Amino acid sequence: MSSEVVSRLKKDYIYNLMLKGQREDGRQFDEARDIVIETNVVDKAEGSANVQIGDTRVMVGIKVQIGSPFPDTPDKGVIITSMELNPIASPDFEAGPPRPKAIEMARVVDRGIRESGAIDLSKLCITKGEEVWIIFIDVHVLNNGGNLLDAASLGSIAALMTTTIPYEREGRGEDIRMPIREMPIGISLIDVGGELFIDPTYSEEAICDTRLTITSNQDGSICAMQKSGAGSLSEAQVLKAVETALERAAVIREKHLLNI
Repeated sequence: MSSEVVSRLKKDYIYNLMLKGQREDGRQFDEARDIVIETNVVDKAEGSANVQIGDTRVMVGIKVQIGSPFPDTPDKGVIITSMELNPIASPDFEAGPPRPKAIEMARVVDRGIRESGAIDLSKLCITKGEEVWIIFIDVHVLNNGGNLLDAASLGSIAALMTTTIPYEREGRGEDIRMPIREMPIGISLIDVGGELFIDPTYSEEAICDTRLTITSNQDGSICAMQKSGAGSLSEAQVLKAVETALERAAVIREKHLLNI
């Protein structure tokens, strides 16, 4: 049986379930899978976190080092985000240099953190125009069960919240905690036959026309949005997606981040 036939049959199956108000794993359209977060899981990293959403698993490690600032921000630290899609995590992933999909997802995670002002980068300046702390956010996908962007976003902020800046190791004073001032959360929804699904599974993502990821701050303001896929969304769908994303993000902060 060709992959095209399997894909079509799977799409028909999920679409027919949708017409009945159902999903393949029994959830409601606006119901998310359980989340589990573990922090400080990598001894040699300055901060780290494992995130599990259903059977999706990612690990995020934070490393920091001293380097040069960007010319246009001489008094601010630097954020560099990367994402590794290991072939053992999904048959879709290939070995070798980062593929466009990995680069796109890393940029979405990076944009959410950067545009939210999650880190007070001015406090990471050592000598203006010469030395600043560079923050490396490395996301490793361990298993792709769908909704990688949300897992990577959540893992990144959780890892950053546990990160220590090693001033003492560099002989420059006492270590300090990462200057976190926001907790951005990315929430993704997909469109299947005109219905919006939150926290999509691998199978649901494979057949959807459009995905919208909305990253918001604690006050409910939107700091980043990313649409992917060839389909389009109506104004009503976008407004509903925003409302759903803000509500879900608030629940995640309250339940999983405020006690880190």
